[in-house]
Amino acid sequence: MINLRPSRIVPLAAGIVMLCTAAATAQAVSYRLLATNKTSTMQKEMNEAAQAGYRFGGVMGGETEFGGSEVLTIMVRMPEAAPAFDYRLLATSKTSTMQKEMQEAGDAGFEYRGQTVFGSAFGGDEVVVILERNRTAPTQAYEYHLLATSKTSTMQKELQQAGEGGFEFVGMTVGRTSMGGKEVIVITRRARR
Repeated sequence: MINLRPSRIVPLAAGIVMLCTAAATAQAVSYRLLATNKTSTMQKEMNEAAQAGYRFGGVMGGETEFGGSEVLTIMVRMPEAAPAFDYRLLATSKTSTMQKEMQEAGDAGFEYRGQTVFGSAFGGDEVVVILERNRTAPTQAYEYHLLATSKTSTMQKELQQAGEGGFEFVGMTVGRTSMGGKEVIVITRRARR
């Protein structure tokens, strides 16, 4: 039997507290909230966070109390994370431009991660798409297909055709674009062969 006199309990308790604190600190997840009303700034800030070991968590566009119309991005760093990712942010009010830019990113091995609609500082809504590339893994090229229509029945038909062509759904928003008014915007992709 161990003799636990009060003089031995205090150092033992302090040691247990120190071990528990060290274990909790080692398992801590770190977050970085990025907020800007200029989409051109967001890509730079995301890549700076990625250099510090953060990875994209989520994106949302909207009105904030003091910032006005902003794009908000959450970056997450897991314990002992190493910098491994590059980010590309695409923002446009023209779906044809978005299709072209997404394909260029897909050819460079960027993978879809999220999208939102954002009221830009220059007026009008922009569709914002976040793409990610792992710098430490072999690059996989992707073929992207953007579908945009104001009619849900048309979207059903276009989605079915995309699926028959091997494209998988990755994201959707509803936004006002400069060409089509209020549209349902769906992004699909397939691995480039």
